Amino acid sequence: MTIRSDSRTSHQLRHITLTRHINRHAEGSVLIHCGHTQIICTASIENTVPNFLKGKNQGWLTAEYGMLPRSTTTRMDREAARGKQSGRTQEIQRLIGRALRSAIDLTMLGERTLRIDCDVIQADGGTRTASITGAFVAAHDAITRLLAEGGLNVSPIRHFVAAVSVGMVQGAAVLDMDYAEDSACDTDMNVVMTEHGELIEVQGTAEGAPFKRSQLTELLDLADLGIQQLIAAQRKSLASE
Repeated sequence: MTIRSDSRTSHQLRHITLTRHINRHAEGSVLIHCGHTQIICTASIENTVPNFLKGKNQGWLTAEYGMLPRSTTTRMDREAARGKQSGRTQEIQRLIGRALRSAIDLTMLGERTLRIDCDVIQADGGTRTASITGAFVAAHDAITRLLAEGGLNVSPIRHFVAAVSVGMVQGAAVLDMDYAEDSACDTDMNVVMTEHGELIEVQGTAEGAPFKRSQLTELLDLADLGIQQLIAAQRKSLASE
């Protein structure tokens, strides 16, 4: 296996921690560390739904994503100051929303909206995938609180979900790329999966040389390996108080 600059093997995740209940006001909140990437994920429950769902007795889940001005090596302007979100931001928050909606039976949520916020406080690659992994734990806590308060009788959570990046770097398949690897890779792929190994979304791009179908299979197998470890970390975090 390839040994990387941070001494990980090609099949090794960065160190991950999930710190719950970091926001006293939110129904669910998590600070996720994936290596040097750090993201605050919060889940808020609102007793309303968008107009297109009113009267249908089902809920909704939506997500927002943003990077703080000094989350990267040089300061960036807040998107609110620019007056609009970038295409990248919109694409990532839609991905987070799709991933979490797949994990929750919205018909069981009642006319409520579960609103997810993912704020990157330090970026070193994999912010979209870490956002999904952390946001699921925040959403799980929010739903657990709703159950404890009697707002729901049965949990609408279908399955756990997590995400990870994989890529081809100097001819080798590697798991959970940091920024330096992501910037230099030949193939960049983000994979979202359930605890059962079912695929929710695959975003794969040849940044340099085209990749072979056999390499696609290798990357998906590697992502599966990493995601099962991330889901184990989610479960461990949720089991602790």
